[in-house]
Amino acid sequence: MLEINALSYWEKETYINHTDFLVVGSGIVGLSTAIHLKQRHPSKKVTVLERGYLPTGASTKNAGFACIGSPSELLADLKEQPENIVFSTVQKRWEGLKYLRQLLGDEEIEYKSLGSYELFTSSQKESFDECIKSLDNLNIKLKTITGIEEVFQVDENICKKAGFIKFKHAIKHKAEGQINTGKMLDALLRLAQSKGIQILNGIEAKKIQAQELLTNIGVFQFEKLAICTNGFAKTLLPNEDVAPARAQVIVTSPINDLPFKGIYHFDEGYYYFRNIGNRILFGGGRNLDFKGETTTKLETTEQIISHLEKILKQNLLPNIDFDIEHQWAGTMGVGKSKSPIVKKLSDHTYCGVRLGGMGVAIGTLIGKELAALIYNE
Repeated sequence: MLEINALSYWEKETYINHTDFLVVGSGIVGLSTAIHLKQRHPSKKVTVLERGYLPTGASTKNAGFACIGSPSELLADLKEQPENIVFSTVQKRWEGLKYLRQLLGDEEIEYKSLGSYELFTSSQKESFDECIKSLDNLNIKLKTITGIEEVFQVDENICKKAGFIKFKHAIKHKAEGQINTGKMLDALLRLAQSKGIQILNGIEAKKIQAQELLTNIGVFQFEKLAICTNGFAKTLLPNEDVAPARAQVIVTSPINDLPFKGIYHFDEGYYYFRNIGNRILFGGGRNLDFKGETTTKLETTEQIISHLEKILKQNLLPNIDFDIEHQWAGTMGVGKSKSPIVKKLSDHTYCGVRLGGMGVAIGTLIGKELAALIYNE
């Protein structure tokens, strides 16, 4: 790749020079930030830098779950954080999902409000009972946020109906849904380009120096810089509480008459699956090796992929032949808190990171908030 110094005068003037707003990362947050900055300042030059030839974090590699939190996940969060923090984060997820649908439209992202289910095995009866005892309180909290009566409901039939012979209990979540991840990112890209936003791929940010960003091809100058790299943020933000968390995913070959739709979670959200075109998309297992999965390497591992395949064969698709046709890894941004970081770092630098695995739900809203923080300065 040519360095900036080797470009022509025309290339420098058109693509490199005179950048008002420079955004690092072309995922959900980065594109949303750029779109809202351009809407507020249509005459300003907004440039987005992306290290990959496609968005290289979690935005195009997630499972397409439009989630706000399962019962056991929320109860686990309540043991670690104050109640107001937990439910304000849930509120942000809910508002973010509504805003994503408003910004792009349900048809563009193939949003389907099919609900979700949290599943429990017979050995997880204690966890299931704990959730049942808390459902009334959780439903009161979730109604305040979503306006939906009884967001969580026990479902005694789905496990048997769907053939999940190893799972014995289920709780339905009426406020969750699913999207087509690829179409969602494509819609964001098209919206950004329609507003005249420049998106430059293959450019990796290395270091911030005053109002200059050092990259693999040279230096970009800017008036304001927005860092939206989420799981890759440590390179530019070594002092922030955000770390990479790799998530691995597999997709089966087509399965005739797959008996379920919607999205499913178990083990506090560490495992998740859904039907995509009569295939099962199944992801998770990070809790098998937290240390090993704290990485930005976008590659799958035999340990987790074989574990996911074993669960598929034993728990979800017993006596059904299938092959694994796709597998990949994406990188989320996590920290001690599940609340996103949206803040001013210096007079010219800002960040919107640490989406906690909920980027589909909160990404566009975080981009909007970050843009407002920048232009209100």
